[in-house]
Amino acid sequence: MDLRQALPPHVKDLGGGFVVRRLLPAAARQAVGPFLFFDHFGPLALGAGSAHDVRPHPHIGLATVTTLFEGAMLHRDSLGAVQRIEPGAIDWMTAGRGIVHSERTPDDLRGVARRLHGLQLWAALPAADEEIAPAFVHTPAEAIPALEVGGATLRVLIGEAFGAASPVATRSPTLYLDIALDAGTAFPLPLAAERAVYGVDVPFRIDGAVVEPHLMVTVAPGDEPMLSADAPARVVLIGGEPLGRRHLWWNFVSSRRERIVQAADDWARGRFPPVPGETEFIPLPDRRPTA
Repeated sequence: MDLRQALPPHVKDLGGGFVVRRLLPAAARQAVGPFLFFDHFGPLALGAGSAHDVRPHPHIGLATVTTLFEGAMLHRDSLGAVQRIEPGAIDWMTAGRGIVHSERTPDDLRGVARRLHGLQLWAALPAADEEIAPAFVHTPAEAIPALEVGGATLRVLIGEAFGAASPVATRSPTLYLDIALDAGTAFPLPLAAERAVYGVDVPFRIDGAVVEPHLMVTVAPGDEPMLSADAPARVVLIGGEPLGRRHLWWNFVSSRRERIVQAADDWARGRFPPVPGETEFIPLPDRRPTA
């Protein structure tokens, strides 16, 4: 029996015309492995007057995972971290018991035409780790292992595959691969407890069946299908050990609904730590969660 599940994107406007394709959470499925949030933004051609800034906002109970294909973004957080991210690098921010961050256009790119394209994912934390101290780790592109398998070039962003291990530390078994397929190549998907593949730019094939871009397809446990493409294609693989159902509201994730309610009250009352150098913030949505 074919247990694969196709998850189409739904479009979300994050404000100011910054539109993303959101694949997770979906009506049919909340998570794949620990990943319970998957946003694909771009490719965007931005004019000289455009600035897609995300003002300071809070998180709890999760880790944000950011990688770019084009462009640059500037991360600032309440720990005092200030970090530019560019293509190939990866930012892993552990929210734990609470962190606030912003994502802005770097000053040197304001006033110039540019492109922006990337992915942001959220990974749930194990229940025992949801209240750990927040942390931020930037891993530069040159530290991410790259290898060729079956004619495909892959970068092991998180986890281990084909004998290569990412230096990015996680709280549970996690797999995240960036795969470049050439025309006619055949790439065997590595195993993980749960997996899904996503076409970033053009159609690709799973065991010969065409998958349109911007569609997420889950892979049945134990299945080892072959990825291929008729033209150069970029595909990402996400997966790992599932962590169970989570409550998710606004920017908060927790295994306990009452913790979400507390976090909302804390943000409304200004109890989260500030981001040094920032004066703006995203207000709490009008409709508050209830226990």
